[in-house]
Amino acid sequence: MVFLQDRAAGRDNNLNLIRALAALAVLVSHAVPIALGPDRPEPLVNLLGQSLGTLAVVVFFVISGFLITQSFERTTSRQRFIRARLLRIFPGLFVNLLFVALLLGPWVTTLPLGAYFSDPAVYSFILRDLALVPLVYRLPGVFEGQPVPDIVGSIWTLRHEVGCYIGVFVLGVLGVFKRIWVFRCAGLLYLCVIWPVVIWIDPPMHPLISGFFLLSMPFLIGMLFYAWQDRLPLSLWGVAATAGLAWLLRETPAYFAALSLAVGYASFWAGYVPGGLLRTYNKIGDYSYGIYVYAFPVQGWAVWMFGAQSALENILYSVPPTLLLSVLSWHLVEKPAMAWVKPRGRKTLQT
Repeated sequence: MVFLQDRAAGRDNNLNLIRALAALAVLVSHAVPIALGPDRPEPLVNLLGQSLGTLAVVVFFVISGFLITQSFERTTSRQRFIRARLLRIFPGLFVNLLFVALLLGPWVTTLPLGAYFSDPAVYSFILRDLALVPLVYRLPGVFEGQPVPDIVGSIWTLRHEVGCYIGVFVLGVLGVFKRIWVFRCAGLLYLCVIWPVVIWIDPPMHPLISGFFLLSMPFLIGMLFYAWQDRLPLSLWGVAATAGLAWLLRETPAYFAALSLAVGYASFWAGYVPGGLLRTYNKIGDYSYGIYVYAFPVQGWAVWMFGAQSALENILYSVPPTLLLSVLSWHLVEKPAMAWVKPRGRKTLQT
């Protein structure tokens, strides 16, 4: 029997590939509202009650919960851990926002260029979205009259990702990870008591808070996978069992948690068990972040460029330039930024 701990020690896995496919799934999911309008349901909503894009975000957060906890445990310096997290998120985001506001925006805006560049909203867009709170989704005169006039969209999850990083840091500093039984009990307490109370409370909390708690669920599941990695077997039977549990709980308040467990378990099985040619993807690069942040503006550009189109056409128009931008982002921005995490000659941890 294969246990997660047996496969998770090194970097020989399919997690980069899984995250890249998840990022492309977000693109596919967003193609429906971007091309046809926000009133059109995204793929899988009618079948599973959650969109393909939501399931892809669950994949990101489950994997991140595991890897970020692992990273904190393996990093001897707290400053290095903080630096790694900042350098993984913000350099790529900053360049993306510059691209969107100073290159794409002027190209597609209905305003004269002088009026566009003199509008303070352009620079406020960059600064506020770099800070992640509060987010700005539109630029002056950009994508006006399109089904979705927003020029960015997916980055809303990044602030919750950063919030989860802070949670890992606080727990690590408090020594929770050093006492495995405390780690496991604290995780189960959050999973079974705190999270349901916050999510189901009436009246609901502020959307920013409730959104964080919603996505903290798959992140926590990834953390608990780390806590139980020595006892967690990876098998297709486990994939089937967790998927069956989620389906049985589909009409209950516990459905999202069960679905996150099923999607997360399947992601780790696919990430660590299949081998062969799939592992060669790791030699190419980690393009998932670039795909994730560039897809939405590129998809809006596709509608502006080619006019009315189907969701499939939007996907076909958007995938090539999104992949190109993600490759450039990884090799010119993200990878060089991550090189500052550790001294030269030492490899960075997988993130």
